Amino acid sequence: MNKYETVFILTPVLSDDQMKETVEKFKKVLTDNGATIENEENWGLRKLAYPIENKNTGFYTLIEFEGEPTIVDKLEIAFRRDEKVIRFLTFRLDKYAAEYAVKRRAVRKAKQEERAAQEAAEKEAAVAVEDAPKAEEAPAAVEETPAAEA
Repeated sequence: MNKYETVFILTPVLSDDQMKETVEKFKKVLTDNGATIENEENWGLRKLAYPIENKNTGFYTLIEFEGEPTIVDKLEIAFRRDEKVIRFLTFRLDKYAAEYAVKRRAVRKAKQEERAAQEAAEKEAAVAVEDAPKAEEAPAAVEETPAAEA
């Protein structure tokens, strides 16, 4: 079993649902033929380096999978039959490229976790700002109590 990476570009006129359905269709082609999908990355709508079919943008998707060499032919036939696909590229990863892909996934995961932690901290700060007037009223009441006893 070899490790492969495929990147394909879908036409920009698709809605998000249509784009996701098309990606799922290609993932199903892989899994039905015995491949295991290791990673999927949706790079989103990006500008093309040069116009293709009079289009300047496209939805980029990367899928890393492991399977037999015959799967690549079946996947590329599916790409060619689907008019939503503008371009595609599939290649076999050697051991160094596979190691790099694992490192890249780890870095990407760490960045996502960091981003999630920042968003959580920002939400907590926003909640603290909303609760700040209530917190100021409470100490004022506490200060009046000892003054009344004296």
